[in-house]
Amino acid sequence: MSRSLPVLGLPQVMLAVLKREIALGMRQKGEVLTPLMFFMVVTSLFPLGVGAETNLLMRMAPGILWVSALLAAMLSLQRMFATDYADGSLEQMILSSTPLGLLVLAKALAHFLISGLPLVLIAPVLGLQFGLDGRALGLLVLTLLLGTPTLSLVGSIGAALTLGVRGAGVLLSLLILPLYIPVLIFGAGAVEADAAGLGIGGHLSLLAALLVLSLFFSPMATSAALRISLE
Repeated sequence: MSRSLPVLGLPQVMLAVLKREIALGMRQKGEVLTPLMFFMVVTSLFPLGVGAETNLLMRMAPGILWVSALLAAMLSLQRMFATDYADGSLEQMILSSTPLGLLVLAKALAHFLISGLPLVLIAPVLGLQFGLDGRALGLLVLTLLLGTPTLSLVGSIGAALTLGVRGAGVLLSLLILPLYIPVLIFGAGAVEADAAGLGIGGHLSLLAALLVLSLFFSPMATSAALRISLE
């Protein structure tokens, strides 16, 4: 595929990379199942540990579900560029005539589809055990749909910076977690604000703004980090 990159149009290149990443992810079932199982186990343990007090569980639910989704999405970040780095495909991507930022964007989108989207789809089911009603579950799904792509985009920067570094998993967490905090605050805060009868427009607008900024800046920052890592 990498040899044909220069003769394809940019949309075709991005689609080819996206298909390749999804196909590789489907072959490695752990990339899909590990974050999903982590999300399910963590969120299911909280009601057992806290108890069956409905009001308490409902107040804690947005934060618990969002923190669990955030941590689950981080589990597969380290592998975003690791395979390409190991087999030399990453060097060919950098040397190709296709802008590296577009390839990075396609890989981040693939990471969201493989690791983030399953979390969004299972979240309403897990939210039922916290006693959330239909409106709260719908808002939870909406905030996760806006927030989890941002997690993948921002996470790609950390994955590129720690490429080939010993103890990359711990270093990646230290680099990325502070950048994830705004997404966590506005994502969980929207559900909590709605439950309290407050407006949620500001939270959703800020989540959307973070997504747009990530779409614009993350591919450029990740491309620069990849070039630095390969020097």
